[in-house]
Amino acid sequence: MSAGDYYDTLGVPRNADGKEIKKAYRNLARKYHPDICKEPGAEDKFKQINEAYSVLSDEQKRAQYDNMGHETFTNASKGSYTGGGGFGNSGFSSDFSGFGDIFDFFGGGGQRRSGPQPGADLLMRIQIRLEDAVSGIDREIEVMHSEPCTACGGSGSETKKLNVCPRCGGSGQIRQATNSPFGQFVRMSTCTQCGGKGKIPEKMCRECHGSGHTRVKRKISVHIPAGIDNGMRLRMEGYGEAGDYGAANGDLFLEVYVQPHDRFVRSGDNLETSVDISPAQAVLGTQIEIVTIDKRHIDLRIPAGVQSNTALKIAGEGVKRRGKPGDLLVRVRIVTPKSINSEQKELYQKLIELEGKSSGNSSFFSGFMGKKRSR
Repeated sequence: MSAGDYYDTLGVPRNADGKEIKKAYRNLARKYHPDICKEPGAEDKFKQINEAYSVLSDEQKRAQYDNMGHETFTNASKGSYTGGGGFGNSGFSSDFSGFGDIFDFFGGGGQRRSGPQPGADLLMRIQIRLEDAVSGIDREIEVMHSEPCTACGGSGSETKKLNVCPRCGGSGQIRQATNSPFGQFVRMSTCTQCGGKGKIPEKMCRECHGSGHTRVKRKISVHIPAGIDNGMRLRMEGYGEAGDYGAANGDLFLEVYVQPHDRFVRSGDNLETSVDISPAQAVLGTQIEIVTIDKRHIDLRIPAGVQSNTALKIAGEGVKRRGKPGDLLVRVRIVTPKSINSEQKELYQKLIELEGKSSGNSSFFSGFMGKKRSR
């Protein structure tokens, strides 16, 4: 990704309209957001994307940029796109509308806000069997996350007391002003001494080195409700990363992957399985035993004359969700035997003769093959 021309940074032509610019920005911001992308240099790329968008999304800034050129424009406006002032009254717009849930989920945002910050959310993927998704199950999982340090109670201070940061005066932000021919530009940045919290430990905790957090592995009991489907997420409130002292913990999200089953396929709230029967059973009808997904045995009557691929319904034996269970569909497959003994062959030959007599043709199948041509 180019760090120069803003159009190249967003990958749009110079005549791109506002919608094209906004779409390109969203895609790139989502890809390189430092809370999501762990590639080296992702944070710098994200800043370049925001800088380019803050200019090209503003008609006045864009016109000045096009007229002045990249180097002249950026040299004149250094410091104006990271915290307000300059060509407008705000910094990076960070327009995440339309996919805010993605960035909210991963604790997104540009600069760190001042004051105690809530903990980041965690995402964990788990696999379950189809039968567990149908009926629900309780699972115990292990999660590695940060928790408040027990030695200092999460304060980061051995005395559990915090003092106002002398560098930023408790605001958590450092204000830097620079003068230029275009006026004064103000740049706001996170205080490096307190990390944006506005307070520092009176006496740094030796256990957590002032962070207020420790990494631990916990076993958590999770109830997976009946009817959960592939890709759904469960939210475990407060089981994410620990927040700053006085702030809430993040949440743990469990994304469920349902493993394929060897006999059943899910379709919405219905389950489907198949059963093989012989041609004789299809003609005369029969009764077979079906084993449900929860290992119960149910007798199913197959009517005489059933056609191949017919789905017979067993009501209420599907997915048990929202109080109204789905159905179990049993698809009938008529299997023709590949080899038969002499007695069976004799019976089939007799059957062909009988079919021919009853239809008035030499064979039951002649109607499918057409009449013989006269020579």
